[in-house]
Amino acid sequence: MNDKDALTYERYLPWKRWVEAGFWVAVTAANCIANSLTTLMELRRGESGIQAWEPVVWEASSALVWLLVLIPAIVGYTRWRPVHWDNWRRRLAEYVGVSLLVCLVHVVAMVALRVLAYRTQGMVYEFGPWPRELAYEYLKDARSFATIVVVVESYRFLLRRWQGEASLLAEPDEGPPLEPVDQPQRFLVRKLGREFLVAANDIEWAQAAGNYVNLRVRGHDYPLRSTIAGIESRLDRRRFARIHRSYIVSLEQVASIEPLDTGDARVHLKDGGVLPCSRRYRQALRQRTGADVP
Repeated sequence: MNDKDALTYERYLPWKRWVEAGFWVAVTAANCIANSLTTLMELRRGESGIQAWEPVVWEASSALVWLLVLIPAIVGYTRWRPVHWDNWRRRLAEYVGVSLLVCLVHVVAMVALRVLAYRTQGMVYEFGPWPRELAYEYLKDARSFATIVVVVESYRFLLRRWQGEASLLAEPDEGPPLEPVDQPQRFLVRKLGREFLVAANDIEWAQAAGNYVNLRVRGHDYPLRSTIAGIESRLDRRRFARIHRSYIVSLEQVASIEPLDTGDARVHLKDGGVLPCSRRYRQALRQRTGADVP
């Protein structure tokens, strides 16, 4: 990542949550307004006795459930159980099951909101035969669920490429590898169509993040598709130490270790950063670093 790209990415980070939330609010609101207007136009064309506020209640109740409940849940779920090109077949049945649950939650919550809204007007809301209506709603909700998953994963993919996504150097098809494959000296980073190498010894620390491990290198994070245990086995054990179920640190970066009353500790780094250290790794880390207790 060059300085210009790094600066642009760093400037985006404080706005990241606002941009993401604003995107879903804008999309949901636009869809709600458009559906309300088209439904009302169709009803008026058929000279229906339905009042103008009713289509608004129908669409707004659905939009609120998506915006406040389902979209945050789907975003969180895909972060926990992400789907990629290399695992979508294994995830397919699981995601179909999740889509059914999404539809059920959507319909139950949506109908509850409509019942309350109609009561304020002294009216009774009729959803219709549940088996038929659930099947109808699922056809729409399954498409919405799939669209949200595609949008979320595409956005994350673009972010990783903007940030820079690391990968292990693969063993060549012919001839011996140029460096050990089990403990590579370098990692390949792809960023916006470009590739460059990062020395393994430049890694300051690593943090587990779902199906990825974020490698901290000279103040920048590069996600690597791996588990924390997998990357631990690939790093030089003389230079790196596991300090937590989610963290690995370069021993050269450790400035001091601060014990806590719980038995855990905080690892203070030379750049001023702080990482958690669980009691399981605390004593071994002190022995390996000879770090002073502040």
